[in-house]
Amino acid sequence: MKKLLYAIAVSATIITGCGKDDEPTPTKVPVEGEITGDITANKTLAFGNYTLKGMVKIQSGVTLTIEAGSTITADKSNGEDGLVVLNGGKLIANGTSDNPIVLTEKSKVAGSWAGIIMYGDAPIVNSATAPAPQVATSEDGLSLSYGGSNAAHNGGSLKFVRIEYAGQVITTNNKEHNGFSFYSVGSGTVLENLVSYKGNDDGFEFYGGTVSGKNLISYGNSDDSFDWQDGWRGQENTNWFAYQTGIGNYGVEVETKGVNNAFWPKVTNITLKRAAGTVTEAQSEIQLDAFQFKSNGNGEFSNVVIDGYINQTTPTAFNGGAVQIRDLVTYDNQVLTGKIKITNVKLNNTPTVFITGATGFTVSATSFGANWGLTTTATGASIAKGKWATVDGVDLLANL
Repeated sequence: MKKLLYAIAVSATIITGCGKDDEPTPTKVPVEGEITGDITANKTLAFGNYTLKGMVKIQSGVTLTIEAGSTITADKSNGEDGLVVLNGGKLIANGTSDNPIVLTEKSKVAGSWAGIIMYGDAPIVNSATAPAPQVATSEDGLSLSYGGSNAAHNGGSLKFVRIEYAGQVITTNNKEHNGFSFYSVGSGTVLENLVSYKGNDDGFEFYGGTVSGKNLISYGNSDDSFDWQDGWRGQENTNWFAYQTGIGNYGVEVETKGVNNAFWPKVTNITLKRAAGTVTEAQSEIQLDAFQFKSNGNGEFSNVVIDGYINQTTPTAFNGGAVQIRDLVTYDNQVLTGKIKITNVKLNNTPTVFITGATGFTVSATSFGANWGLTTTATGASIAKGKWATVDGVDLLANL
């Protein structure tokens, strides 16, 4: 009798354990699809795997939403591919740490496609004489106008998005792409937890505008990790990590096309690291410093770690260092007036601190005064690991 009661009790437990509330959640099956042509009406791409064909443009007044975990793959053999957000359009691509949105290319060769290009109408300044609002023409081959007076422009939201093997350069300075290209994008746009991985040009480039980026990783891009011009003035940037390996130029390249602006961008918590053996992209000029300022470029940076910016011995001998001031006008207008501020700086394996890029001046710590400061306690970027920052089993933050 006791055995019978025990058997009944066990059976009841099994039946209870298989109740509706305890049924396993079914695995979500990714859809398959293609993205091509202009996006002319609001559209949501359900979780899935998509092929990108051509320069897909999100038109003004239209929102494209991409669900978390989706993968979009370009194929360079089919021609030029890219995802373009025109001014007035919006891209909502909000992945998660474990389910990022990945935009990649079939061959896994750097420079195979155009990445994400976003346009806005936030302010730019690239002329000392032209009245506001100023405009310019893009250098991506689309030859589109950018610039305006809408500082709060909203181009959408990008969170936990990774771009791989972009940076296609077709004609230098006239038709070239980065991982992420932001043309006069405004502060209403959200850029958080983004990766630009092994591109053939810059990882992130800002062409004016007021947008800021948080938790940005530029890994293995063969030109500059971070680059800006046209008076970009984002104020809330934090946690930037550049890891240059194989081929790479500047960690950060800054210019304003010669305009002596009264404003500058701000970045807190930044780590710039250059792996041993990394060489410059071209051997025609020196491009291997952590920071390079030219043409009245400026900025405010705090809690900075600079690691591995040493002299290059082969194939061409170049001197490298932490900070290069490229020209006399930048030295006079930006360094001596306190518009370049780099404080709470920790140097590792970077024996040369300052590089003077022209004649007529010598840059030193004295030049900066209180706007330069070394420390042993700076921590640099602090970014949480996850699948969003892992490629083919490689943790992109392992060297942070």
